Amino acid sequence: MITRTTHIVDGLLALRSARAAAAINGAIGREILTLPLLAGRLAGGFTTPAGTDVLYPAVQAALAAGGFQDIAGIAGLPGMPRAVLQSLDSVWRTDLDLASLAHEAVRFHDLALIEARIRESLPATHLLPRDLRDAAVKRADYSRTLLGTVTLAGIIEVDPVWRPLLNAITRVTDLSWDMPDGVEQAWFGGAIRKSAAPGPTHISAEASADPKSEVVEALRWARRLLSTGQVKAQDIAIAATSTQDWDDHFLAYARSAALPVHFSHGVPALSTADGQTCAALADILGNGLSQERVWRLLRRLPSQPFASSLPEDWFAGIPRAAALRTLDQWREAFTAAKPQRATAELAEQTLLPILDLLARGPEAGGEAGTRLLSGASLTMWEEALRSAPPHAIALSLQSLRVADQREPANSVVWCPASQLVSCPRPFTRLLGFTSRSWPRSDQDDPLIPNHLLERRKLHPVSTAERDRLHFEIIRAQTREQLVLSRAQRNARGSQLSPSTLWPGDTVVHKRDHVPEHAFSEADRLLARARDAGQLAHVRQAQLCWRHWQWSADLTAHDGLSDANHPAIEAALVRVQSTTSLQRLLRDPLGFVWRYALGWRSARQEPEPLELDPTSFGELVHELISGAISALEPAPGFTRANANEIEAAIEGASAAVLTSWPLQRSVPPPILWRHTVKEAARRTAKGLASDDLVRSDTRSWTEVPFGQIDLVPEQVPWDATSAVLIKPTGLVFGGRIDRLDIRATGDAARITDYKSIKPPPKAQRITLGQGRELQRVLYAIAVRALLPEVRTVVARLVYLADDPATYELKGDELDEAIMHATGYLSAATTILRSGRLAPRWQKDAFYDDMRLALPADRESYLRRKASEFRAANQQLNKLWSAAT
Repeated sequence: MITRTTHIVDGLLALRSARAAAAINGAIGREILTLPLLAGRLAGGFTTPAGTDVLYPAVQAALAAGGFQDIAGIAGLPGMPRAVLQSLDSVWRTDLDLASLAHEAVRFHDLALIEARIRESLPATHLLPRDLRDAAVKRADYSRTLLGTVTLAGIIEVDPVWRPLLNAITRVTDLSWDMPDGVEQAWFGGAIRKSAAPGPTHISAEASADPKSEVVEALRWARRLLSTGQVKAQDIAIAATSTQDWDDHFLAYARSAALPVHFSHGVPALSTADGQTCAALADILGNGLSQERVWRLLRRLPSQPFASSLPEDWFAGIPRAAALRTLDQWREAFTAAKPQRATAELAEQTLLPILDLLARGPEAGGEAGTRLLSGASLTMWEEALRSAPPHAIALSLQSLRVADQREPANSVVWCPASQLVSCPRPFTRLLGFTSRSWPRSDQDDPLIPNHLLERRKLHPVSTAERDRLHFEIIRAQTREQLVLSRAQRNARGSQLSPSTLWPGDTVVHKRDHVPEHAFSEADRLLARARDAGQLAHVRQAQLCWRHWQWSADLTAHDGLSDANHPAIEAALVRVQSTTSLQRLLRDPLGFVWRYALGWRSARQEPEPLELDPTSFGELVHELISGAISALEPAPGFTRANANEIEAAIEGASAAVLTSWPLQRSVPPPILWRHTVKEAARRTAKGLASDDLVRSDTRSWTEVPFGQIDLVPEQVPWDATSAVLIKPTGLVFGGRIDRLDIRATGDAARITDYKSIKPPPKAQRITLGQGRELQRVLYAIAVRALLPEVRTVVARLVYLADDPATYELKGDELDEAIMHATGYLSAATTILRSGRLAPRWQKDAFYDDMRLALPADRESYLRRKASEFRAANQQLNKLWSAAT
């Protein structure tokens, strides 16, 4: 005959650990329960304690019903369901009767009303703690049959709500309590068994720099214990009074260490793949549609129920840089992409209904989760919606925790001290021994502060007393080794004082020591410089550092390379653009990085609030091009009146308003309209500032040349012909902002528009240290492609504020061309020589490649200035020129 016994434990960690131990030991007939589950067993009828899955919806419905006297103004706030449930949980645990307190304050009347509404809405099998307790007490006579012998194991405190039930069970069956020393419970009527605690054989204390260092030392300690082969993972525990300051560090480092670390309190939902799927959905619902958000969501969605029906090439033909913030823009993008792919219709029919659902915002959260999510991600989503209204789903997901899928029976446990006290382990490390954590101070309940109800009535034991008791029990029950740890400073660098429980002597300070056992490969290499120095990439990095910091000579890490390097030759023989030639003149090494090595600077602009200067300049150029194209050839830009020019600019603006959001990221709608309006204003002022020209002049905008794959356009030359810069051997192509040609064909004017203000002394600028190279290059192109033109004028037009025009013509233009070609020849000579170096001068303009240089760029350039100046000697005059 099997003897039935029941063991009562406290908390999920103790429950899972006790069940695993019973299974390992082959215990038969042993039931392991928590007190709420014990009450449910006695109450019978499949009765269970009400969990958050049913309590949160009941609280939300109770708050929505209204009729409150005190909390009416805050009942609709996003965090109210969580606050109400926290307060009611404290009330239920303490076994307080809210109805009897209603005369003391109207707040209790409102809470009692909420409690009554919750009780009415709960399913019949789900009971509140007091109701469950009362139902169990009524059936206490069946305790011997249902439970057998009952033992409370590892419990140091029983909430007042369960005490009548235990005393009722005591009168029917044998009930004993294995109570740790130092704990007294005068109300308990059963047998109490106390055993002398062995205490740890070794206690030590370690001071680390900050919470992250505490985690590093804890994992090193765990690795050292496991490496002995005498200690198993289930014998090791790491704990703190509150885990939030260390959770992120444990999560990151435990994964890199490949250590079996179990988070007994769960891991943040957003740290899991399913949690990130929920976050992507919440991001779209809360912040609106955008291509970046849609991409992020679709990449993470489970294959069922939606993602598997979407064609793999659904994105083909849709510009990746387009923002696509509205459903109409998505429709237009799909329409434009239809000719480019065979599955366009299927993608549009599948995705557009989902985008329509997502565009409805947070109110569609429930339906969106059901249609798009499944499995664990759907469970998380529903839990987050239960604890907060749809508009606060992002905040709810941040606070949501999920099980980490590890078993405590074969893992190192990381847990709150309140859970460890129920199942101590032989090797324990306690973190955070500062005055703020051991012990902690009391905090007011969110809805029942101390002035409404004395704190000791709501929480009979203070937080400080409980923390001190937990520490004493853990210290007494830890059999082998106990390590106390504290951080000397917090994550922000503020100094922390030690706890009153911190030992005053025999403290080891973990500073620059070399650990006996590193917790991961990266930690080993960081701690042992000799081992790291054996790796090729580390040796190369050290050599680079020495060349940068200690050598004044030009080295390979500064830019020195072989003469006539094939990669550099390939970069020089390609068809250049005005942008690449400008970089070649201003930064030869940057030219190699960009065009020979293919380096790109990262652009992070998924949702800009304003266009960057380059994009705004492109916008102005497109408006100018659209306006002039609309006026050519009839009536002709030079013959158009002010009203016709204004109408052309308005038409170009309207086209840009709708076309740009389908091609690239633009600011939000209101800001985007303002941006286009400002660009149109500058365009109008710039076009109106032109000097009077002859009526037989023809104007072109965005005139291409050297564009090999270009569809033939109406331009004054062969657009596929590249232009040779004869002294240099370089060929280039591009687009001229504006070209005016007289009908006789003997004169041409080139215009390079700038959307910014003119720099100081702009009238003296020719090459502008290489920045204003375009108009000179365009003049070379016009002379090469239109040999019959005898007079060429190249001008810069600055459109900000009052438009300003600066021209180069005649001998001045010839001299500028001579200087430009000479400097370009010098730059190609430098590249082919292999003696490449960064610009030695401090540049006031932003360089998107500066990340490739040392962080202390100024001192680096100063230290090697003489070598860099010598390497770039042929361009020093250009860079030092005032114009």
